[in-house]
Amino acid sequence: MKFEKIHNKGQARLFKNKYLEFFTKTHPLVIWGMYLPLIIFLLYYSNAVKSLGMLSVFLSFFAGILFWTFFEYIMHRFVFHLIAESERLQKVVYVMHGNHHEYPRDKERLFMPPLPSLILASVIFGTMFLMATLIGVTVFVFSFFAGFMLGYLMYGTMHYAIHAWNPPFKWMKPLWRNHHLHHYKQQERGFGVSSTLWDRVFGTMFDLKTEKEDKEKVKELMFDGEKVAH
Repeated sequence: MKFEKIHNKGQARLFKNKYLEFFTKTHPLVIWGMYLPLIIFLLYYSNAVKSLGMLSVFLSFFAGILFWTFFEYIMHRFVFHLIAESERLQKVVYVMHGNHHEYPRDKERLFMPPLPSLILASVIFGTMFLMATLIGVTVFVFSFFAGFMLGYLMYGTMHYAIHAWNPPFKWMKPLWRNHHLHHYKQQERGFGVSSTLWDRVFGTMFDLKTEKEDKEKVKELMFDGEKVAH
């Protein structure tokens, strides 16, 4: 997914059909509105209906959040940046993620749209439930999935924030820089968005001490063109 030019205005046209095109866009609040009630219900269901203790609910919920960070890394590295040989598969990769690299300031495509998001979430939950049934831990799957989905919401929100604003705290700056470098310097590194944990574990983290910070290029990736904090 190498592009001769990164477009800082406009957005990619993914489908000729205007209705299909409409369903490729969303706003973060729409996704939060979809999944936050589900997360709350799943936590309630785990405790009140499945009689899972509060500590167990919390631990499985936290495990789900941690698993999301790993899932996010694997998806971003091996699926979103898949090196496709066929033209058809190249188009699929472009629709999934390539358009974001070409148009990183497209606010409407920083979260997966509602319909494909619901389909994928259903498949993932079904897979988790099946695996949990096979190993006899079905009672934990509801709070685990709630944590997984909160991880997804945090990831999407963080992704939006990284492209829209300067880091609000100094300790968050490495996360911002890691993703900006992924965009404008080397797409084969810096796959973590909500966390740099797995980039550090698997050796794909940028060496931020030696990387020169190009403030102008970073500024180009910001929605409103704010000055980047020192």
